[in-house]
Amino acid sequence: MLRTVLLLAVVGQVAMLMPTAASARDYYGAIAYSQSSRAHGYSYDYGSRAAAEQRAYNECAQYGAGCKIAVWFRNACGALAVGQDGGWGSGWHRTRRGAESNAIDSCSGVSYGCKVVRWVCTTR
Repeated sequence: MLRTVLLLAVVGQVAMLMPTAASARDYYGAIAYSQSSRAHGYSYDYGSRAAAEQRAYNECAQYGAGCKIAVWFRNACGALAVGQDGGWGSGWHRTRRGAESNAIDSCSGVSYGCKVVRWVCTTR
């Protein structure tokens, strides 16, 4: 009997240390952009890449035509930078600052005066 109680206690302790399905979940986000209208949309904390992209696209399309997914990310941050002539770049990173830097770098290769117009991070 004592052996069974000790075994159950050890199993219980091990189970508490293991990640649960909820804590191991991946979170997806996306940013969509329309170069012609300069509209954008975003999403975060979706359960799949497809769902995150669809939400970002739908939000962008409410404000302009020609929307495209600029960036998607998982358990990270994404950013969109737009230049003075409408040229754009995007990036992702585990931190907001890194995503913004990557977006500025990407935009600077095709435009000038690039500024971050949208950033978003997932919960983890």
